[in-house]
Amino acid sequence: MSIDKDRVEGSTKNISGKAKEAFGKATGDQKTKTEGKADQVKGKAQNAYGSAKDKAKGK
Repeated sequence: MSIDKDRVEGSTKNISGKAKEAFGKATGDQKTKTEGKADQVKGKAQNAYGSAKDKAKGK
């Protein structure tokens, strides 16, 4: 059983978004912090899409 690539890519975006947000907080860079939060949202959405595809395939 393989995991959908959207789930993997989504998780990666979410994790990198968390790191970016933390870096923005640490440096006081609001733009980087906001971009990190946006990346997390994109990652969660992509992960959910991949999960839905897996469920539709019966995985």
